[in-house]
Amino acid sequence: MAERLTSEKVEREDGYLYFLGKDGFAWRTPMKNNPRGRKAKVGSERVRREDGFLYFIDKSGYVARTKMNRRGRVARRRR
Repeated sequence: MAERLTSEKVEREDGYLYFLGKDGFAWRTPMKNNPRGRKAKVGSERVRREDGFLYFIDKSGYVARTKMNRRGRVARRRR
């Protein structure tokens, strides 16, 4: 189950991809079928990231996070 991190709602428009940038703000970028669009910051609330969590914008438009499910996989060593 995901937990909400912000109280600010992001209003979505068709033709854009919404994501949480490395700077901690919500951004939008145009999809391939939207050639006139521009990349822009859409949120004013900053989110501090922690290791082991996946951050995303949920269906309602809020920034949320959920614990990553790695299921005990360990990186393989090369010989």
